[in-house]
Amino acid sequence: MRILLYGVASDAVDDYIHIRESTAIQSLQQFCNSVIEIFGLEYLRSPTPTDIARLLAIGEIWHAFFGMLGSHNDLNVLDRSPLFSDLAQGKAPPVHYTINGHSYDMGYYLTDGIYPQWATLVQTISSPQGAKRQHFAMMQESARKDVERAFGVLQSRFAIIGDIIRFWDPKMLANIMKSCIILHSMIVEDKREEHLDFDYEISSTNTPVQISSTPTNDFQSFLSRHLSIRDKDAYHALRNDLVEHMWHLHGEN
Repeated sequence: MRILLYGVASDAVDDYIHIRESTAIQSLQQFCNSVIEIFGLEYLRSPTPTDIARLLAIGEIWHAFFGMLGSHNDLNVLDRSPLFSDLAQGKAPPVHYTINGHSYDMGYYLTDGIYPQWATLVQTISSPQGAKRQHFAMMQESARKDVERAFGVLQSRFAIIGDIIRFWDPKMLANIMKSCIILHSMIVEDKREEHLDFDYEISSTNTPVQISSTPTNDFQSFLSRHLSIRDKDAYHALRNDLVEHMWHLHGEN
């Protein structure tokens, strides 16, 4: 708990607990794995309409349905990131949605202006002209701030998240993040003295996502997916459709 909360070094407790650094790291791994195994089904599941309605009603962010050091910036971190590798290999979960009458089959992330114009990234609009584009920029930047603030809450409570990465195993990093999200959600729930009415027997009413574990060996297919991720025309089409879609929702409200 000291490592999670205060970000202390793994060997900081050697003197009075008399355990080695490797044992402390192993204990942290076991603790995070246990938290996820016991409580992950409740706190890391997909949202239901009831969950979303409650989230909007109480105005709080809870539940989780949402390796390089030095002089790295967003761009060269993205170049080294495996974020879209599964998508390029055809192993990513299927995504299909329609915006402004046009169909899309890749999800997207909200980013600022430093990122490239990829079909999987949606930037804000610098110096937007016109009511539609101004409204889109405001909504896009607002959503990004919500994510940053949510992460900031976790950082303020669990110092290990904002500390220098000392555990280079990606699975370990993911488990630390998941366990901190679970513990944070439990703390919020306990302070509010309201507990989620969760039925483990029918824990998921959503259709299971089918993910292929067999990577494609077809280089042409890989190249096609790789290029589609970096398609600037698709990027502009998606953002323009989102501008129209957000303006349509704004008009309805």
